[in-house]
Amino acid sequence: MFFNSRRSTVLARKGMVATSQPLAAQAGLQTLMQGGNAVDAAVTAAAVLNVVEPESTGIGGDMFALVWDNRKKQVYALNGSGRAPAAASIASLRAKGFRQVPSIGVHSVTVPGTVHGWETILKAHGSMPISQVLKPAISYAEDGFPVSDIIANQWSSQGPKLARLPSGQEFLLEGRPPRHGEVMKLPTLGRTLRAIAEGGAQAFYTGPIAEGIAAFMQEQGGCMTVEDLASHTSDWDEPIRTDYRGVTCWECPPNGQGIAALEALNIAEGFDIQGMGLQTASAYHHLIESMRLAFADAFRYVADPRQARVPIDELTSKEYAASRRQLISSQRAMTSAPYGKVMAGSDTVYISAVDGQGNACSFINSIFVNFGSGLVAPGTGIVLHNRGSLFSLDPNHPNALEPGKRPFHTIIPALATREGELYLCYGVMGGLMQPQGHLQVISNMVDFGLDAQDALNALRFQVVEDGVCLEEGLSENTLQELSRMGHRIHLMTSYQRVGMGGGQVIQRDLDTGVLWGGSEPRKDGCAIGW
Repeated sequence: MFFNSRRSTVLARKGMVATSQPLAAQAGLQTLMQGGNAVDAAVTAAAVLNVVEPESTGIGGDMFALVWDNRKKQVYALNGSGRAPAAASIASLRAKGFRQVPSIGVHSVTVPGTVHGWETILKAHGSMPISQVLKPAISYAEDGFPVSDIIANQWSSQGPKLARLPSGQEFLLEGRPPRHGEVMKLPTLGRTLRAIAEGGAQAFYTGPIAEGIAAFMQEQGGCMTVEDLASHTSDWDEPIRTDYRGVTCWECPPNGQGIAALEALNIAEGFDIQGMGLQTASAYHHLIESMRLAFADAFRYVADPRQARVPIDELTSKEYAASRRQLISSQRAMTSAPYGKVMAGSDTVYISAVDGQGNACSFINSIFVNFGSGLVAPGTGIVLHNRGSLFSLDPNHPNALEPGKRPFHTIIPALATREGELYLCYGVMGGLMQPQGHLQVISNMVDFGLDAQDALNALRFQVVEDGVCLEEGLSENTLQELSRMGHRIHLMTSYQRVGMGGGQVIQRDLDTGVLWGGSEPRKDGCAIGW
């Protein structure tokens, strides 16, 4: 019932970084060893991932973060996601014949929020300037890096997408995706990172870089302007939370889908998951059904709360979860999962970093699907994300496309505290896998006492539109029982496991301060500490 990762949980006392590529984890750890804190380490690792895992993340995308300040015993939430251009509209897309926002191309691009988010979090909670934390990324971009196994596999299918325009060649090696073990250089991205290191976020959102992005977008038929880029800001938000059997789980508020993880935990808390047994048909069934109901609500209500009414208090309440729980039968899967009535009114990277003082940064950075929109701003190495594809073209939906509005977001960092102290810094990447990954990691650790690595090694389920994906390794009896209950099962082979999420977990022992790190066995990365 576990993925045979052959990995031991990593133990350390002075600091730890866990992420999906070893060079990035090492760079983050070196930042800690040079006197930086958890936030410095997280941004360092994120910048290196922009270089060594460019199909998943980059400065042309968005970021979110949760910060645990151990001295103040407080959680801070940063929303570093971008907004639709001022000239964006449902009418203009419908006039072009679209019935939904395209998943790639110019109309899927919103203002990139990453660089402003990096600068904002460093100024508020870091101890190093952006010029210092970008040094490792610049070095790898200019001097080159060997492409790791799973990243090479993800890159390998993206040749046609990148080759549609000349600028996509910046991420190809002799006209093709680089192979496992080949050394790749990204000199145009290196120049852009150097400009940011020297000029900060202003160098990205104004001046030649911004002018180049806007001109390229308009050349491709888009409407983004230099004014859209120059007006971008990040926002500090009030984090949202719920308690699950004595553990307080923290998420960023909407426009992200972290609220779905909290609602699912609230629903599942009413069942004796521990008594059902780890990965039994009964435990899987109740967790799957809890997740299906939470997703139904997220798809109906999650939007940009600055431009739409999002019922956060209702969706995170125990009372609302109790009413939703009544829809779940212990014997039979729901034929459909309806959203509840409340009062009116993807390929990503994740970094977990904890320093020796007990501060933590749960950090997420993404361009959404592999190589995002497929558009690379010429001469910059900036892959533009496709987060705008998650807007609705239904004008009556809370997540409807509007000028200056943030779209529904899948990327969600997480923290957990216990007795007012840091317990977990964690996240599980992969589009809609993320909240259900959070649900399963918390259940694995809280209900069944698994450590950080075993919680990630454990086989997973993934709720999808037409059923549920399960990993090879579950007993035939479990599969048959779930099928008998009415679950439509898609069995994921070992080759397909990468689609079951990319998690990183650092657990802090409340008594000794020892850090226990686990890293996703379905990815290239590692947890590393000192």
